[in-house]
Amino acid sequence: MDRVIVIDKPAGVTSHDVVQTVRRAIRQRRVGHAGTLDPSATGVLVILAGRATRLSEFLTSAEKEYEGRMVLGASTDTQDAEGAVVSEGDFSQVTEAALRERFGALTGDLMQTPPMVSAVKRDGRPLYELAREGIEIEREARPVTVREFELIRYTPPDVLFRVVCSKGTYVRTLAHDVGETLGCSAHLGELRRTRSGDFTLAEAITLDDVQRRQWGPDPPGRSLYDALAGLPSVALTEREMDQVLEGQPVVDTGVHEEGALVRTSEDGIHLAAIARVKHGGNGTILQPIRVFGEEAEVSGS
Repeated sequence: MDRVIVIDKPAGVTSHDVVQTVRRAIRQRRVGHAGTLDPSATGVLVILAGRATRLSEFLTSAEKEYEGRMVLGASTDTQDAEGAVVSEGDFSQVTEAALRERFGALTGDLMQTPPMVSAVKRDGRPLYELAREGIEIEREARPVTVREFELIRYTPPDVLFRVVCSKGTYVRTLAHDVGETLGCSAHLGELRRTRSGDFTLAEAITLDDVQRRQWGPDPPGRSLYDALAGLPSVALTEREMDQVLEGQPVVDTGVHEEGALVRTSEDGIHLAAIARVKHGGNGTILQPIRVFGEEAEVSGS
């Protein structure tokens, strides 16, 4: 089965746990995801089944949207509610105006230092493994983009917020940084991903549904072609389809920017290939960079 399925991940399970559950349910080993969620976080987890795993690099980089709750007055060694308190502070003078100002200061292009309890690797080992051994190392700050950081409600010490950010942004670090700059300490209490790219909770199914469902010829989720709805679509002739499936470039008859990615299809239903736009002396071509051809039949019972 070649499918992209949105799961509403519950708290208390890892993203890998979800992948394993889907593998067993659809009786297919080739399953992955497009962007992990911390075990305590809930919400949109994009699961890739079959050849959809080859879309990972194109879907993982998508913008993410979250709703969460930060707690003022205490920071933890994990920057969330799972860790031990390492500092406390007085939040009695913190106002909504001060929070909005801090949120504004943390909006835009930022350099963010990953927390020690993270999946970032150093010499092949995830930082969280080192953290479990009591080892803390210097981490390089990484560029991230926070497009929106909005205060929803402030009921001290709880701050409900919404954030729209780039891949690789640690929302718990944003919460920690808000507390540091306000001088009152803070940590992330809860986090729910509401969107990843154009995948939202509206199309999500639960893990219980995954396990109960009879996986027949009409599975939930999106086809390979529909999963790339964010890319421009190019219709191919029968001859161009043959060329693309052989990895050969075809002439681009549309108006696309140099380097842009497009999805190609003969029938507007099945994905033939993902191609990159290249401008040259002989015109503009579409160079296939990932070829798919016909989608596989659905497997499972």
